[in-house]
Amino acid sequence: MKTTSYYPVLLTPDVAGTARFYVTHFRFKPLFESDWYVHLQSSEDPGVNLGIVRNDHETIPPEGRGKTSSLLLNFEVEDPDAVYARVQEAKLPVLRTLRDEPFGQRHFITADPNGVMIDVIKPIPPTAEFAAQYADAALPR
Repeated sequence: MKTTSYYPVLLTPDVAGTARFYVTHFRFKPLFESDWYVHLQSSEDPGVNLGIVRNDHETIPPEGRGKTSSLLLNFEVEDPDAVYARVQEAKLPVLRTLRDEPFGQRHFITADPNGVMIDVIKPIPPTAEFAAQYADAALPR
């Protein structure tokens, strides 16, 4: 299978409100908008996309309608400190404060209006213990 695109699609009862959240706080722009589906693209990188669909829409199989599962979206950024400051200024929930992790990340975690967690990350050099667990090409420098 040759994958030509990959993006998560969030199920929500409030499509417009969820889209507005990602546009306002994470610099996405709408490429398609309807009352049941919005397709967003990062205004900074066209390869970063996010779909938002009404959780009871007919295209969702009955087994998945209205269900919410735990989900963590990772946004890798150049300056997590600046994003953290914006998140605090906007009074968004902070589930994990900004910190450096020994496994090689500077990050914090917030959440969207549906409770979907958003991990804002910058790779940093890991401790020697964790560096040994990375493939050479993947080791953050």
